[in-house]
Amino acid sequence: MATAEIKIGQVDDVQELHRTGLDTVPDRYIRDGDDRPGCGNVSDLAHIPVIDFGELPRCDELIKLRLACEEWGFFQVVNHGIEEELLDEMENLSREFFMLPLEEKEKYPMAPGGIQGYGHAFVFSEDQKLDWCNMLALGVEPSFIRQPKLWPTTPARFKETLEKYSMEIRSLCQRLLAHIAETLALSPGTFADMFGECVQAVRMNFYPPCPRPELVLGLSSHSDGSAVTVLQQDMSCAGLQVLKDGAWVTVHPIPHALVVNLGDSLEVLTNGRYKSVEHRAVTNAERDRLSVVTFYAPAYDVELGPLPEFVSDEVPCRYRRFKHGEYSRHYVTSRLEGKKTLDFAKINQATTMAAPEETTCSCCT
Repeated sequence: MATAEIKIGQVDDVQELHRTGLDTVPDRYIRDGDDRPGCGNVSDLAHIPVIDFGELPRCDELIKLRLACEEWGFFQVVNHGIEEELLDEMENLSREFFMLPLEEKEKYPMAPGGIQGYGHAFVFSEDQKLDWCNMLALGVEPSFIRQPKLWPTTPARFKETLEKYSMEIRSLCQRLLAHIAETLALSPGTFADMFGECVQAVRMNFYPPCPRPELVLGLSSHSDGSAVTVLQQDMSCAGLQVLKDGAWVTVHPIPHALVVNLGDSLEVLTNGRYKSVEHRAVTNAERDRLSVVTFYAPAYDVELGPLPEFVSDEVPCRYRRFKHGEYSRHYVTSRLEGKKTLDFAKINQATTMAAPEETTCSCCT
């Protein structure tokens, strides 16, 4: 979708809205009834699994990881090996950026329909409902996806800290994928060998207090287009919710833990044995909330499709072959609407979204 064709209407900066002291929210942020956070089934009693990364070589912890992937698609990781001081510094510098005057942040603008820079991502029309969230999104690796002019020069240590942080998160993603492969009875190096020079991007989300949190969403429900996503959330309040068995489960922060979720790429590769999961963010009337999210995905030229190990007469092939770059383009030019973007890959949807010769399963060729 060409940027010139996109008309998104007025998109207010939600921090500036909050600063005005308003007691309601503009209509574009007010969700329709069924889409409001208080209208669905919300569970505060259930908790997503917690995986002790330091114990993962042990069989019992690998079993916990397998069950977390099979039953949840989400888990928190503790003892992950990333220094707490680095996590704290990345969080503090991200918060410093969002506290800058608006004119300073607008030096790094996200273009309409774009996905890098400061602003609102995934907005494609003038009548689209908006999320109560400001974002700073940046491409990290490979180098050709970077847009250096969008990397903030203030705060002063932001760039060097993000570089170090991203390197540590990248290593964690690689180790996680090796263990996830083991839970599937695959060689630990399966995904690393397949994915090539992985694509890595980071997005900082800032959710200011909202006067009517029961009417808005901080971030619309969606699954991620990545292989794995790693989220660092501050301790101010809970806001991330995961859809489990028809109920929204709140992810309560654990100090210095990292939240991991499986993306659409792993769902396709495992033919649905492991699934990506819908998640969303809700807001708070009194407190702001910050998250730092890293998306780790295969190289754009890598062809994806169900691995032969996960296809049988009992479990037929559910997804077609495609290059990850094709899916990435589809994902970033689509609204966040649950798992709708994954229809792109499903064989029963492929006849309307791809050429016939592309609808065959990768394990059948």
